[in-house]
Amino acid sequence: MAKSTPAPHYPSLINPVLIGGCIVILISFSVRASFGLFQLPIAEEFNWPRAEFSFALAIQNLFWGIGQPLFSALAEKYGDRKAIVAGVACYVLGLVLSAQAFTPAQHQLLEMLIGFGVAGTGFGVILAVVGRAASDQHRSLALGIATAAGSAGQIIGPPLTQWLLERMPWQSVFVSLSGFIVLSLLALFLMRVPPPAPKQPHEENMGEVVKRALKDPSFLFIFIGFFSCGYQLAFITAHFPAFITEMCSAIAPGSIIRSLGVSSTSSLGAVAIALIGLFNIGGTLLAGWLGNKYSRKYLLAGIYALRTLVAALFILNPITPESVVLFSMAMGALWLATVPLTSGLVAQIYGLRYMGTLYGLVFFSHQLGGFLGVWLGGTLYDLHSNYLLVWWIGVGFGALSALVHLPIEEKPWSKREKPLTAV
Repeated sequence: MAKSTPAPHYPSLINPVLIGGCIVILISFSVRASFGLFQLPIAEEFNWPRAEFSFALAIQNLFWGIGQPLFSALAEKYGDRKAIVAGVACYVLGLVLSAQAFTPAQHQLLEMLIGFGVAGTGFGVILAVVGRAASDQHRSLALGIATAAGSAGQIIGPPLTQWLLERMPWQSVFVSLSGFIVLSLLALFLMRVPPPAPKQPHEENMGEVVKRALKDPSFLFIFIGFFSCGYQLAFITAHFPAFITEMCSAIAPGSIIRSLGVSSTSSLGAVAIALIGLFNIGGTLLAGWLGNKYSRKYLLAGIYALRTLVAALFILNPITPESVVLFSMAMGALWLATVPLTSGLVAQIYGLRYMGTLYGLVFFSHQLGGFLGVWLGGTLYDLHSNYLLVWWIGVGFGALSALVHLPIEEKPWSKREKPLTAV
């Protein structure tokens, strides 16, 4: 059998791999961003405490994190397309079976499948192949564009899901969303996926590279820093619609809300998530562009510091429909801006050969934070009947992430004067 030759980098920024990857992420994240809208309908139908469905979504985030390095390693070993097809299969199966679930335990078990589905169609697999397809001068911006596609999905998914929920039972909406996930397979026809560079003589294998990375303080700082990103994003995605419904229910919508075509606080929750996605497109593209020109670690520290400030100011002031819109725009500009910078930083320091697996490990920290944010949101709400404590915990994590990025050594480890060796 003829030995396959790795596809070269595409000389232009826009290429078939980038387009196909954007389509997969857009569809995956349009569904992923909509789960918070099911919080109240499911809890009200079965009379569950808020913590029950929150724990199901927390498990989804956790298994998204567990699955990320697994699907990335699968892609690097057997091919990106096979990993994406496996992810789609898990996603669809989890959604269809969840439509038949009637107990918290059933939902929580099936969210494991959905979490694996998001992992197989999400950032770890897609960003790695987009990064390999891009030339050095376009890589950071290409990663930003692929990340922004997730935000485009966030603009489309929640309003569409809310529209469906107003017209059919939540179970039927789950089945409908599974059909959208199947459509992402069409994007594979666009993706002539460049395989990872072949292993060179004396080059370390994946296990050796992972062990070395885990001993590198900079890798651990990136790992810790990404935790708060997952906490904040998952908490807001899962609980912000319900938070808005309760905090703004007694407030008559003002002109700014009517101008958005919003007639209820439940619709405002969907619009808020969509606004975050809309403004994140610009923020993510800007972050990707800046990552080509400036220190990624300092950009990340600045983003986390701004997130901390925005979240603190929002909760310290009266919660109104207008403040929700302003917060959504500000937080949206910072929402996924960390992803192209973090993935780019991993590639910059550790190289492209095992970028997917190493970024997948870092992303596991992100999803540990996501698990904690979603689970604490429901648990502390049931205890205190509000989200204030879990919100302030997120503010504290954001400040910690801003600080831990400062000591990261950005120089590629292949160029360090004293290369890391196993101890």
